[in-house]
Amino acid sequence: MPGQKLNLSSVEEVRAFVREKSPRHVKVGVFDVDGVLRGKFIARDKFLSALDDGYGFCNALLGWDVADTLYDNSHYTGWHTGYPDASLRIIPESGMILPFRNETVFFASEFAGTAEAICPRGVLRRVLRRAADMGFSVRAAMEFEFFMFRETPDTLEEKGFRDLQTLSHGSFSYSVLRSLVQEDLYQDILDTFESIGIALEGLHAETGPGVVETAIAVDDALAMADKASLFKAFMKILAQQRGLMATFMAKWNETLSGQSGHTHMSLWSRDGRPLFHDASDGHGMSRTMRHFLGGQLAHLREFSALVAPNVNSYARLTPGYWAPTAATWGIDNRTVGIRVIPGSARSQRLEYRVPGSDVNPYLSMAAAVGSGLLGIEGEIDPGPPSTGNAYAQEPPENRRMPGSLETAAVLLSQSAAARELFGEDFVRHFADSRLFEARQFARAVTDWELRRYFEIL
Repeated sequence: MPGQKLNLSSVEEVRAFVREKSPRHVKVGVFDVDGVLRGKFIARDKFLSALDDGYGFCNALLGWDVADTLYDNSHYTGWHTGYPDASLRIIPESGMILPFRNETVFFASEFAGTAEAICPRGVLRRVLRRAADMGFSVRAAMEFEFFMFRETPDTLEEKGFRDLQTLSHGSFSYSVLRSLVQEDLYQDILDTFESIGIALEGLHAETGPGVVETAIAVDDALAMADKASLFKAFMKILAQQRGLMATFMAKWNETLSGQSGHTHMSLWSRDGRPLFHDASDGHGMSRTMRHFLGGQLAHLREFSALVAPNVNSYARLTPGYWAPTAATWGIDNRTVGIRVIPGSARSQRLEYRVPGSDVNPYLSMAAAVGSGLLGIEGEIDPGPPSTGNAYAQEPPENRRMPGSLETAAVLLSQSAAARELFGEDFVRHFADSRLFEARQFARAVTDWELRRYFEIL
């Protein structure tokens, strides 16, 4: 059933709402470094107290992977710290009635205290504060592709994740037929997210069996990252409540295209003027836009762990599958890493095309915006655009995307620009977490290895 956005903006308004409605419990949640929503129910009186004093979660939330396996290389927390509580603060403007059966009151949170240094939302807030200090506000929109399956968690286990039944068969992108045959599902998605203040600008069938793509309507960058994070979490819940499953893996099948998580963005002045457009330029690009783009290109390789954060991310970044493989740019060209979309003063923008749908939106946005700000500060020129098929053009080594998560993590750990933008503590922690993830995969024996080696060797 549809939920409700509460439109509260202060602790005082939240306190008044909770006292008036008097729910027995409130659901609170926080996004971890992988973009996974973790949370719990807390009693009404405890929630009211937490509005002033915050509340605690075991800081293992920042010390383990998506499978709750504890990092063995974390300096922030581990057995050496005893896993104390991390402090969290409630975000007043996040309040909503959840769009599910029990009409639960929900508030998102962010890490505070010492944990704020590695909080994904905190990282993005620091980047946006830098933008504000430079006189800029950032407008952004994110879009996600995701595969839908006629499966449940139980059937996945029973099948061993093989022979999965997708929502539909074959490729039929932008299909009116499929979106109307499945109109009940599509309308449920549209209504559900609209009810909690996440307006979907577009929703359609994409290329691939059971692929759906959505575009979230433009907003300020922090609000967009909030909305994108909630969309991914709640879309999976909506699907499972219908006996379906949605996955935002970057690439779940080696023969199919991966799933993108592109971000569109532009800079605006404090008084609301768009700053990416210059009518005298042949492509409408202002100097600010060119330098912002130049910074994104210059730092994309060393920031790649933030925009391709999982082992599986690199299976998507291959030629010919609608995913970029290098820090390239072009005018309305979908073979490049960053696409310039010409338009009016208000619509001129960049499309940051490297991220897959598996990203943590806070970190992906922080990388895209932060690198652009460095480009403005350093007046970095992007060089000439790529034309035609950028896959066929050999980029220099410093513009190639790394081929693995391990390489990406090392590049991030060595990046002075990353430490300046995101903070020493965050870079160290996140790079170590990605190296841990790479080591977990290095121990795996895959189906490919069994088929290739089992009999012959």
